Amino acid sequence: MFQTKDYTGTLTEQYETLSKQLHALLDGETDPISHLSNASALLNHFLDDVNWVGFYLWKEDQLVLGPFQGLPACVRIPNGKGVCGTAAKERRTVRVKDVHTFPGHIACDAASNSEIVVPMIKEDGQLIGVLDIDSPLKERFSEEDQEGLELFVRTLIKFL
Repeated sequence: MFQTKDYTGTLTEQYETLSKQLHALLDGETDPISHLSNASALLNHFLDDVNWVGFYLWKEDQLVLGPFQGLPACVRIPNGKGVCGTAAKERRTVRVKDVHTFPGHIACDAASNSEIVVPMIKEDGQLIGVLDIDSPLKERFSEEDQEGLELFVRTLIKFL
């Protein structure tokens, strides 16, 4: 249903290409802020119908705004609050078809109607933060998007 720019094949194949591009982009660099900045820019270019793509980093038992593409956002999100805080607390991807029906949703951008949040967890179980993506469309994110974004995060974590 949703087409991406400059990529061919199935959506799964496009996400695989995207993750390979991310790996090539990050390889040889060690700065985590640079990695997160380039990752958010790459995703923002890849995805259609999104209005915010970025990261919240786990610091002092809360999520703190990291590199992103989009309008200014909430700076701190308590553990377990909103979609991001829920994904961090439960350590699982949270895909929300309509954010207005999500209990405790934090509305940083009134234009957002759907959201997907992927936790970034290292192999040792350490929570690094979350990838947060918002869309002005309801039901924007599919199961294929979720699987592709989880692959993207697994690729990214290798460099953090």
